[in-house]
Amino acid sequence: MRARAVARALLATLVVTSACARASVSASPHAHERLVNPIVRQRADPHVSRDSSGRYYLAATVPEYDRIELRSAPTIQALGAATPVVVWRKHATGAMGSHIWAPELHRIDGKWYIYFAAGAADSVWNIRIYALENASADPLRGEWVEKGQVRTGWESFALDATTFVHRGTRYLLWAQKDPAIRGNTNLYIAPMRDPTTLSGPAVRLSKPELPWEIVGYWVNEGPAVLIRHGRVFLTYSASATDANYCMGMLVASDTSDLLDPRSWTKSAQPVFRSSAATGQWGPGHNSFTVDAGGADVMVYHARSYRDIAGDPLHDPNRHTRAQYVRWRADGTPDFGEPVADGIAAPATGVAER
Repeated sequence: MRARAVARALLATLVVTSACARASVSASPHAHERLVNPIVRQRADPHVSRDSSGRYYLAATVPEYDRIELRSAPTIQALGAATPVVVWRKHATGAMGSHIWAPELHRIDGKWYIYFAAGAADSVWNIRIYALENASADPLRGEWVEKGQVRTGWESFALDATTFVHRGTRYLLWAQKDPAIRGNTNLYIAPMRDPTTLSGPAVRLSKPELPWEIVGYWVNEGPAVLIRHGRVFLTYSASATDANYCMGMLVASDTSDLLDPRSWTKSAQPVFRSSAATGQWGPGHNSFTVDAGGADVMVYHARSYRDIAGDPLHDPNRHTRAQYVRWRADGTPDFGEPVADGIAAPATGVAER
């Protein structure tokens, strides 16, 4: 009896010790990726996704605004050294002929999709949302098929589409101009019937109205979604694409009706903005991914200088950057300040959710 009791005690000790060791590894900074910015130079509006095998993919706006390229790597940091593969080029005439912006790569129902914005060759500001489809297991291979314009319910300046699934429903989020509302773009959401077709009308979630959303231009754009701790966090970018560019956030309960604007609460102040202390200017147009340990990572672009000569859209130096998301005790994300160039983004505490 005594021998069995001792054996049981030893087994219990081993189980507890093993569990503690696993917890220690998951919370240790050494278990996370060492992120040093910039990740990729001269790539704006970055979207990083991770597939089921753990491989990372980057889609982003190129400075020439003329093509879509993808990169693939085993880690986030390694995306900077990965060879870009051009998967699509703008048309010489007509629709999809200019201003190729903000591509996002998504795996949906066994196929790859790229959502992107494009103007017409003869009307460069006639910008709409379009989609490409690829049945290949590897998005850097196979054939990308044009699926045409993603129709949002009315025709006006539209861009920055992203998609996510919550409680069995797929949604599209995007930015679009409403001619009846002062400003440039608002944020909209709609349910989807399939990866390129909406199944319901667009619902406006936010419009630029706060002082930090209307500097230079009245803008809400670049939505991204992070679902954690019983809430849906929707980040977005605001104001002109210079040093005033910053991120705001909408929050909804994950059990609420996401198509009801009353479900969402807007942050009164930016949640991520320029920092003179770290030399980072105009951070925004972010996406979210996770590292190999499952910790949340925010990917975004920013410049390393404040003053820009001429139109910010013609300045190529919005670089792709990444840093860990921390979580406050109340379950809300703390994005902190954009990390300085050449400094490893701290990973301490990021595993606690």
